[in-house]
Amino acid sequence: MKRTIDEELRKWRFDPQHRVLLVRGARQVGKTYSIRTLAQSFENLLEVNFEEHEEVKAFFNGALSPEGILEKLTAYFGVQVHQGKTLLFFDEVQACPNCLRSLRFFYEKMPGLHVAAAGSLLEFAISEIPSFGVGRIASLCMYPLSFFEFLQAIGMEQLATLISGSSTENPVDPVLHRKILDHLRVYCAIGGMPVVVEHYRISRDIRKCQQTLDEIILGLRDDFSKYRKRIPPQRLNEVFESTALQAGCKFKYTTVNPDSMHNELKKALELLVRAGLVYRIFHTDARGVPLGAQVNPRRFKVLLFDIGIYQRLVHLDIPAYLVSSDMTLINKGPVAELFCGLEWVANSPAHRQPQLFYWHREARNSNAEVDYVIQQGNAVVPVEVKAGVRGTMQSMRLFLTERNLQRGIRVSHENYSSYGAIETVPLYAAGNLAETA
Repeated sequence: MKRTIDEELRKWRFDPQHRVLLVRGARQVGKTYSIRTLAQSFENLLEVNFEEHEEVKAFFNGALSPEGILEKLTAYFGVQVHQGKTLLFFDEVQACPNCLRSLRFFYEKMPGLHVAAAGSLLEFAISEIPSFGVGRIASLCMYPLSFFEFLQAIGMEQLATLISGSSTENPVDPVLHRKILDHLRVYCAIGGMPVVVEHYRISRDIRKCQQTLDEIILGLRDDFSKYRKRIPPQRLNEVFESTALQAGCKFKYTTVNPDSMHNELKKALELLVRAGLVYRIFHTDARGVPLGAQVNPRRFKVLLFDIGIYQRLVHLDIPAYLVSSDMTLINKGPVAELFCGLEWVANSPAHRQPQLFYWHREARNSNAEVDYVIQQGNAVVPVEVKAGVRGTMQSMRLFLTERNLQRGIRVSHENYSSYGAIETVPLYAAGNLAETA
């Protein structure tokens, strides 16, 4: 299964100035698989999984000398380590904080050795380390499969390439446009978790995919017990479910549970964000760039990290979905808006965490909202996501007038077209709008 991050991993592998690599992301997004794929370009691999081999944690007690640690690891696993020829991979590294502490010393003492680490919940483990080796450790962020990666995974590489090269000047053929929308409907039902996509690739059984999603959700909820010292698992579960129910709207803690303490709910959301299970979309005044300098941190919307997980939490009607002959169920609620946000997250540069913004004006008899505001070069560009092919775009036109902007983007199920200053981009090509720098 090809992943976009594979190219970034390849660059790291052949960079003579490479640092220790840390791959971050939520559980089951494919971190281990991609690093093992990278390992095929080395002569050998020494993989240490700290959840599978808990006893190995003892090797990181006391002095954190790379030479001493490697001597024990090579004896335990029977794998020799040679700089430039071996990939040393620490998996589930959050389970061994002392290993995280040791990474900077691998860079300082053995710069020729390729050392990679991966894990979920890394933000919590890192926050407890006083000095984490700034400048010595490089990070790459990984997410569920984007729609582009999904098409590649199911053998539709040509359609994926077609989307990547499409534009207003080079629209997709109408027949292929409809075919891509059919695949988009499936993707919006099952999402981009690798194991789910693999089930679909092999069997085309959407119900089996739904069962796998339920298993993933159960596993995530089981993980909540690991945070018991930080926050009650029940609060985490309440907020987790509410992020799906409040998708597309300003997030309100009182909507989660009016009887729960506000501070607990706030901590629970922060924990889910740091775990990579939820992303915030911050309100911005959008009067110039950078957009992040004009946010109101108290006003935000939320995105669940995978659209398939979202569909299960809101109880998607699979029978109706399978027999529907149009895009009604994708248009229902905030699904299209959620899809766009997740596409921009997945297609953003892997070396930094993406930021998402929206604009909302609350005034007497004059409410207006633009679903997303993005930056393209030095320009502020409003983006409205429309269900279907209808919509007056009043908020968009108001925003363009108030900010004296020349261009806006409407994302819908239409093919490429334009309405004066407003450019229409098909939903499946939303990833093309992601910031790439």
